[in-house]
Amino acid sequence: MSVQQETHGFQTEVSQLLKLMTHSLYSNKEIFLRELVSNAADAADKLRYRALSDADLYQGDGELRVRLSVDTDAGTLTISDNGIGMTRDEVIEHLGTIAKSGTADFFSQLSGDAAKDSQLIGQFGVGFYSAFIVADKVTVRSRAAGFDADAGVQWESAGEGDFTVANIEKPQRGTDIILHLREEEKEFLDEWRLKSIIGKYSDHISIPVEMWQEGEPEREEGGETIPATEGQWQPVNKATALWTRNKSDISDEEYQEFYKHVAHDFEDPLAWAHNRVEGKQEYTSLLYIPGRAPFDLWNRERQQGLKLYVQRVFIMDDAEQFMPQYLRFVKGLLDSNDLPLNVSREILQDNKVTQSLRTALTKRVLTMLERMAANDADKYQKFWGEFGNVLKEGPAEDYANKEKIAKLLRFASTHSDSSAETVSLEEYLSRAIEGQEKIYYIVADSYQAAKNSPHLELLRKKGIEVLLMSERIDEWLMSHLTEFDGKQFVSVTQGDLQLPESDEEKAEAEKQAEEHQALLSRFKASLGDKVKEVKISQRLTDSPSCIVTSEQDMSSQMVKMMKAMGQEVPEVKPVFELNLEHPLVAKLEQEQDEARFGKWAELLLSQAMLAERGSLEDPSQFVAQMNSLWLELSK
Repeated sequence: MSVQQETHGFQTEVSQLLKLMTHSLYSNKEIFLRELVSNAADAADKLRYRALSDADLYQGDGELRVRLSVDTDAGTLTISDNGIGMTRDEVIEHLGTIAKSGTADFFSQLSGDAAKDSQLIGQFGVGFYSAFIVADKVTVRSRAAGFDADAGVQWESAGEGDFTVANIEKPQRGTDIILHLREEEKEFLDEWRLKSIIGKYSDHISIPVEMWQEGEPEREEGGETIPATEGQWQPVNKATALWTRNKSDISDEEYQEFYKHVAHDFEDPLAWAHNRVEGKQEYTSLLYIPGRAPFDLWNRERQQGLKLYVQRVFIMDDAEQFMPQYLRFVKGLLDSNDLPLNVSREILQDNKVTQSLRTALTKRVLTMLERMAANDADKYQKFWGEFGNVLKEGPAEDYANKEKIAKLLRFASTHSDSSAETVSLEEYLSRAIEGQEKIYYIVADSYQAAKNSPHLELLRKKGIEVLLMSERIDEWLMSHLTEFDGKQFVSVTQGDLQLPESDEEKAEAEKQAEEHQALLSRFKASLGDKVKEVKISQRLTDSPSCIVTSEQDMSSQMVKMMKAMGQEVPEVKPVFELNLEHPLVAKLEQEQDEARFGKWAELLLSQAMLAERGSLEDPSQFVAQMNSLWLELSK
């Protein structure tokens, strides 16, 4: 057979990752073995699944395993599996490129700080490339299941700019990864060191991880001759799928390490739930809440979902059918007895068993979050900081669980000292003032803009708490979350704001509207069609004016969001409200010069629009108005 050797350049992102590997992950270098053993176990799982429909793929060798071999003279450590293997094209594709979505975003976030970058790399998942943490050269020999011995392929690289690929003879299917260890990494040739790492990270893997046990020579003992024994491969892990064991027999450390295997994460999870269900449906689930959001959480091309097993046989990664989009951060696995072994993604899509499992697993996750919120507020606050904006998608997506999701939502409020200090809706209602029948909120461009909005002035004076929202998704959330516990949500920027008030306050408001009707008409005539209406404000105490939106119109934030999405939106004219108690408005009521009155009216409207929307269509006109009035006042 002719040997076809070629040299290929790494994808730019691979070269970047390899440069980071040694420096950023050096303090946790033993994880290379966890990653490579995990990949080898996945290759065995994939062969087992493929063999369900084509048993000939086993080629007479159905005992799947991973083996570690040490050559102290050569300074090499080899991780071998007899799993699915790779073709020449697959080797070039899988070992020369990174197909993970959002890769460019990942590299743009790297700072050059090894400690911070190691956390990010942990979220990204390093997989095969972790070999270069300890090796200055890596050789991979692989043959895909179902091919002959002469279909083997060898890949080799020193972890710099390129790699070589050549055809080889490989009698056994599967993959051998040969690590040529750096001189300072020879500790990983020690048998006990390797066994301790396997015990720490890979005990839960369902196939045996084996190491060679040398035989004993013939010896004399107690006057008897003990015959020599031959060397043999011996498993060094429990080789029992963790989720099939009793919960009482599994330690927290084992659960945490299994999470890192499933999620390819470096950090411990925040929480997990392990459940075995028997009866009408039979399944086992092991679900995890990660401690940190992945860098590509908002990338719609990102693969997500649970590992799916059927009767302990691995079927697929990223089975997204079992978890709604708003819980896409959940990691873990599902092992079902009720699905067929040859189930496909297409069959899962409309399968009644799938829908039933999705409902059950969704409730399981929401219950896990409820318990976390009730029992560990600090841990839940950490979860909310990482995944809160994703959970906000829930009320629109999952009507059946809307109330459950609403209980899990957290918001800053006017009773908070910072945006990080949040309140639940139940806590909010427990602090409501006497006679308060609504839940008041404001959506703005930032926390500071919300907190300092003039719309809050009277509510603060009355002691009414207002939820402060400043995320892009908040306006969309509130269009679907209209009430909680029988109390309606009301935006303080909407026109008809009905606050708790006494009979005297109502009478005084009606009297003011009647007495100052001429002023309102004068403002409307001056501003023309720039405003929909001019009213006396019942919400301002310190500011001279504000703009609000009619009940039937889109809010300013919704208009912004729609425009950002490229949607055409109808023109929304604001309702202009005046604070009659403000000295500037009182003075304007006495102004006889209509031209000067018009300038002040324009200025007050521009100020109100700037406070509400954060920007003006024509800032230069606003500056010119202000300068003109200053000049007049200085004369």
